[in-house]
Amino acid sequence: MGIRFRFIHAADLHVDSPFRGLTEAPAHVRAALGESTFDAVRRLTEAAIAHRADFIVISGDLYDGADRSLRAQLTLRREWEKLHAHGVQLFVIHGNHDHLSGSRANLEQAPGVHVFASNQEEGYARSVPAYTREGDVCAYVHGISYGARAVNDNLATRYRARQDGTYEIALLHGNVDGDGSHDPYAPCSLRELTGMPFQYWALGHIHGRAVLHRDPYVVYAGNTQGRHIKETGAKGCYVVDVAENHQTELTFVPLDTVRWAVVEVDIGNLATEHALIQSIEDALIRQALQHEGRASMIRVRLAGRGALHAKLLQPEYARDLTEGLRAQLEMRVPTSEGENGWIWLTGIEVGTNAELNVEALREEDSFAGELFRSAEELLEHPGLMAELAEEAAESLRLNTRIRRMLRELTPDANARIAREAAELALSLVAGADAQHGSGTGEEGS
Repeated sequence: MGIRFRFIHAADLHVDSPFRGLTEAPAHVRAALGESTFDAVRRLTEAAIAHRADFIVISGDLYDGADRSLRAQLTLRREWEKLHAHGVQLFVIHGNHDHLSGSRANLEQAPGVHVFASNQEEGYARSVPAYTREGDVCAYVHGISYGARAVNDNLATRYRARQDGTYEIALLHGNVDGDGSHDPYAPCSLRELTGMPFQYWALGHIHGRAVLHRDPYVVYAGNTQGRHIKETGAKGCYVVDVAENHQTELTFVPLDTVRWAVVEVDIGNLATEHALIQSIEDALIRQALQHEGRASMIRVRLAGRGALHAKLLQPEYARDLTEGLRAQLEMRVPTSEGENGWIWLTGIEVGTNAELNVEALREEDSFAGELFRSAEELLEHPGLMAELAEEAAESLRLNTRIRRMLRELTPDANARIAREAAELALSLVAGADAQHGSGTGEEGS
């Protein structure tokens, strides 16, 4: 039997992330984003103190770059000193972004912090004891830092559990089961990790938090602050409670001060531009209210079939709509920290379709009807669609760049492109027929 203790698992702080591509954003938005990764570190310290954690483990990428900024280093040192003053230890590995080959200021390590060496320096992961606030050994923590940016070896094979009855935590910055959204650094399999005698794998590198397995626990904490529109939702850390019998419970604690989101607005029942603008504003504000006072970076995705589709296809219209809504939101939502924080509309993505009477098209004896039925048949038979795509792309393969792009397309991407092409063709045909008085595609609108 062990002893009861509590630790925090965090990863991918990316302190001092530059937040590129925000030239259109006003100063208060850029300033809040620039501070957000620093704010998340401060909130991590506050969470550890408030929850009376015995120690914290951080699974890599504390810094956004291998050449750490002096401000980022001083901020972390200051926070680590606060943790030490409250009896909280810290165990750290470095990942691909902040690997140990990078440059840094010559600062003394804060007390109570253990940074694991790289695999280049030691053959196997080291294990060090973690203590409760009362000074009792409660766990052993194992870890390997990256010695260079690209680590393509399976680092999991370098971990050896002590197996002396003490709770064991393995820190690993890597890609489990080949997540295609991140670089394939330190690749390993979930089956491999669960087959090793550790009670908790504290993972980093993948920015979406996920509990991949329980008993043993294999956990991605995700990053502590979203940095772009692909990193939506709450970001933070896990507070992990371990009982005497090693039973483990996780509680997610948000640390982010700016939250990213995508909201969808269906244009199906929107007949006027005023109705569209009102619907988008309402969707943005509803989403921001869910962020509990945090600032909001939100993209709008327009979907559905409706009368406004043709207008939305005009590039200048979508741009003007975005700018107009930004100005409107600035008047309705505080630009400094307030009840709902502020909202910045990052952009509008148009994924709408023309109004079509689908049931009528299935039966209609016309070019549009034949086109619709052919598109449906192709989408229902992936093999037939693949043959047609191959034939259509044959002449394009003479171009090296296009040939490479075609080779990289997945079946899902091919299906999406086919659906979009079919919708575009039907929209154009329906529009042409409407102009000539046929009424095709307008029935039931």
